[in-house]
Amino acid sequence: MSAMLDSFDDISKSAPEPIYRQIKQLIEQRITSGDWVAGQKLPSENDLVAALDVSRMTINRALRELTQAGLINRVHGLGSFVAERPRHASLIELQDIALEIEQGGGRHRSRVLSQESVYAGRTVTELMQVADDVPLYRLRAVHYQDELPLQLESRYVNPQAMPDFIHQDFTRTTATAYLLGQFKPDEMEHRVRATLPDQQTRELLEMKAGEPCLQLTRRTWKHDQVVTYVTLTYPGERYELGARYATDEYQLR
Repeated sequence: MSAMLDSFDDISKSAPEPIYRQIKQLIEQRITSGDWVAGQKLPSENDLVAALDVSRMTINRALRELTQAGLINRVHGLGSFVAERPRHASLIELQDIALEIEQGGGRHRSRVLSQESVYAGRTVTELMQVADDVPLYRLRAVHYQDELPLQLESRYVNPQAMPDFIHQDFTRTTATAYLLGQFKPDEMEHRVRATLPDQQTRELLEMKAGEPCLQLTRRTWKHDQVVTYVTLTYPGERYELGARYATDEYQLR
């Protein structure tokens, strides 16, 4: 911790830049350069106040703006920590959340909330392209990275296409990994939107009040039949979605 405090020797009260902004920029530089890594604890407000001989309000403003920028997490009673970089997922590829987390050096765990056969509402049956009286398999699960919830999965599967889906242990494998092992999709549809979570989603994902979610919905077809329709919900501060692809196959419109 003393080495971290030494980093603040460059803060100058005579500089034209406000002190809080100098502190904020220094911490940001240390994090983005990789000098300070995810999970590393920052000096306490008391230590910074004493070391820099500035007001607590000055320190608090710098830390508050860094928190708002997603660079640090402030935990009541414990202090401030360098935040994990948002996990990144592709919009144009099917990716297994467990593999994605493990390749990033994390540990994956899933908790199954429900796994059952249901009669879904009109909206879902239309999306699944089945009659209202056709039962569907439904899976709800939370996926964790190092015990921090990262994804809420709500998935419908057509039993005619995947009859054994309901019998799988999805604490040992993910639904994505299982389905990819069973078939290669002919077609996929993705939709992404930002949304505010309801209370249950916020509690399951351990989100702060007012924090937005990223919500990805995906339908997957095989032989002109919808096999699965899934809604994946992520805490907006912990996840990002994107895509990269060759442009020679596309035309600008």
